[in-house]
Amino acid sequence: MTQDIDARLARGKKLGSHGRQQAEGVLVIRTIAMPSDTNPAGDIFGGWLMSQMDLAAGNMAGRVAQGRAATVSVEAMQFLQPVKVGDEVTLYATLVHVGRTSMRVHVDVWARPRQSQNGQKVTDAEFVFVALDENGAPRPVFKDD
Repeated sequence: MTQDIDARLARGKKLGSHGRQQAEGVLVIRTIAMPSDTNPAGDIFGGWLMSQMDLAAGNMAGRVAQGRAATVSVEAMQFLQPVKVGDEVTLYATLVHVGRTSMRVHVDVWARPRQSQNGQKVTDAEFVFVALDENGAPRPVFKDD
């Protein structure tokens, strides 16, 4: 946890349960790459993978904000290995930083070929979210701030 999060916890602000922490982060999504998700080269389309990452990061941001949160930016995404049809794709999220209205969530993506016991990291990125009120305006992440 960052010092900012630690300080909020010391003031009695609860982050809530975001799932069971693992070395790669909190397991948020596990899915199978399907033929409809391929690009013209026959590999899984990068846009599909990025949308899964946004869903994973958004899930954590919504839990932390205890409400609506919107993606503001995605930083430093690289595709390290291709994902193939039938691969089991696992997404882990880690809460990196909480500001007044924003959150930074790191997502790691691993793929395991269907007939293998071993997976490999295929990409990662950092997502920045802003907590939103009922009118879509930025609000403090911790509602009682």
